[in-house]
Amino acid sequence: MNDRLNAAEVLFSRLDGVGIVSLNQPQVLNALDLPTIRQIAAQLDDWADDPSLRAVLFRSAGGRAFCAGGDIRSLYRHALAGAPELGQFFDEEYALDCRIHRYPKPTIALMDGVVMGGGMGIGQGCSLRIVTERTRMAMPETAIGLFPDVGASFFLSRLPPALANYLGLVGLAISGADALACGLADRLVPSDVLDELPTLIGRIDDDAWPAEIPRGTMPDVFAPDVRAAIDRHFSVAGIDGIMASLAGDGEPGSRDWSARTLAQMEKHSPLMLCVTHAQLQRGRGLALEACFGMERGLMRHCFAHGDAREGIRALLVDKDRAPRWQHANVADVDPALVNFFFS
Repeated sequence: MNDRLNAAEVLFSRLDGVGIVSLNQPQVLNALDLPTIRQIAAQLDDWADDPSLRAVLFRSAGGRAFCAGGDIRSLYRHALAGAPELGQFFDEEYALDCRIHRYPKPTIALMDGVVMGGGMGIGQGCSLRIVTERTRMAMPETAIGLFPDVGASFFLSRLPPALANYLGLVGLAISGADALACGLADRLVPSDVLDELPTLIGRIDDDAWPAEIPRGTMPDVFAPDVRAAIDRHFSVAGIDGIMASLAGDGEPGSRDWSARTLAQMEKHSPLMLCVTHAQLQRGRGLALEACFGMERGLMRHCFAHGDAREGIRALLVDKDRAPRWQHANVADVDPALVNFFFS
């Protein structure tokens, strides 16, 4: 039985004992706003004690994205107005993400298409994370003066340190195959498998998956020399050490990649590169709830003392792509300021 419960920014339905959450704003790549977060949280509370439901599945109702993140433009407006909705958004988003990690029933994420920011917050908390050949996954926050949040202090810091640093600092999108290889996904399936939910749920129940997608058919799969370069450069101590290592790469197989990676990082907020590097180090020693608590404090500082407003203005509002960061480069960032962000 498949009964639709409501039609709004998010749709809720039931199918074969599975509660289905369908993000339904394709025109904004399913970006999350406060009403959507509240609807999902309330429905999860109802379903948690419903004996007729055995699992919860998150998906996109259509379009090119699972979820491209939070509605950053509205958060920018709230920040300029000093509106309470700014703090409410992060309080409630982080509570929802943590709830998914701790949910009492199995949870499934169909991370097809664009998966960034808040989409990662939902997907990485799920018991089963499914990606496809269309998946483009990233935590690109340092480019807009923020840091990888929504629990990234926990789920990125559980990866090998060099890989976590690369994904959190550079923020470029990876493919579904990359996500599987990194440990950010559990299954890689052809996207057409997601079209028929009854069949998909049957496959999940029976652990009966289609043949693996040929890796060469997907973009940006980490080549061995790229993975070796990541391990070599992003394991160096300190953000300035990482960037110096990239600048000095003379290996024929990786020097062009290193130059492009360094050029990308040099566009990002120097302050938030330093904060993110420290965040991932600290996250390795923290439990899930403590990671979310740390991120909530960091986010307050980002809007009050950091580069968030300027980065969002330059990249997403005015779109002049010329942010005026507080620091010219990472060498100018006072370590005391970085520590202040964690106060």
